[in-house]
Amino acid sequence: MEPAAARQARQRRRRRVVFSVLFVLLVLIAGAVAYGARQLLEMREIPDYTGTGATDVVVRVEQGDTTSAIASRLVSAGVVKSARAFTLAAEDDQRVRAIQPGYYLMRTRMSGEAAVSQLVDPASAVGRLSIRAGWQLDDVTLPDGTVTPGILSRISETSCARLNGTRTCVTPDELRRAMAENEPAELGVPDWATDAVSRVEPGKRLEGLIMPGNYDVRPGSSAEELLAQVMATSTTRLQAAGLPGEEQPGGFDPYQVLTIASIIEREAITADFGKVSRVIYNRLDERFALQMDSTINYPLDRQQITTTDADRGAPGPYNTYLNPGLPPSPIGTPSTEAVAAAMNPEPGPWRYFVKCQTDGTSCFSVSIEEHSAAVADARARGIF
Repeated sequence: MEPAAARQARQRRRRRVVFSVLFVLLVLIAGAVAYGARQLLEMREIPDYTGTGATDVVVRVEQGDTTSAIASRLVSAGVVKSARAFTLAAEDDQRVRAIQPGYYLMRTRMSGEAAVSQLVDPASAVGRLSIRAGWQLDDVTLPDGTVTPGILSRISETSCARLNGTRTCVTPDELRRAMAENEPAELGVPDWATDAVSRVEPGKRLEGLIMPGNYDVRPGSSAEELLAQVMATSTTRLQAAGLPGEEQPGGFDPYQVLTIASIIEREAITADFGKVSRVIYNRLDERFALQMDSTINYPLDRQQITTTDADRGAPGPYNTYLNPGLPPSPIGTPSTEAVAAAMNPEPGPWRYFVKCQTDGTSCFSVSIEEHSAAVADARARGIF
């Protein structure tokens, strides 16, 4: 039989355990009640609009923006009544953390929840522009008759958005007029190119200066504003590509190097960029006419590897069969690889090249006799 003292001690321990468990439960319950009450009180106190909004407004999200930073931008634009209304609604929506930099079509006076829903909707992203290497400002007709929209047409298309029932678009002609009627510096042309650009045909002044990549343009902007927005981004890309360099090859200025890069881009596949660059510099150094078909096709808005006798005999500033030296401007958008090749041509004695493989690879020659044989062989094999 258990002694009375031991039994009483065991009962006291049991009561202490029970009391401890009850105390912990009471603390947890009290905490939950307090948290819930605080949340309800906070929700009541958070300034917030109701509904899905009033009028359209374009808001920009910058690179590196946090949810709080986005909320502040929305408050400034009149989209939400308070930053907390947005951040509270965004807490349980992981898509907010994946929002990309750029412009978004929102509405003023939206509830925090409605603002979150609209911001994460892919249809709300506007003003997204993508430029590829080799494109030029004007539309281009391919050998099969297909028309490839030029950079101006693509900027025009990207400028469109429906704001409060009105479609806001800037036409390619308006963009051309903006190039012609504004000083290059006003459009964001870098200092090292302004003098040369001012001498270019007005409607082609930004040719070659808009580097490949993605851009964000604000719908509803004027033609001048759109071009300045694009140039602001492109100038940083030109710098990243190495322009202007501390010293350009052959004594050429940065704009001339950019022109050489644009010819390289049109004339060769990437693997041959360095050699084509050397051919250009060798011919310029020896005062040979460049004789590049790409420069002749440029003002004709064509992209093909051949020209006719009539094309080559037609006078014009971009005819490098008749005119010595470089054309007056780039003939398209060069890639960073083409710029690198123009800055650092591959060593070699070549003066000629011709596409000689179906994958676009070129054959390079030192003498006209070697070149003529390579051309004849490529023709015989149906390369062109």
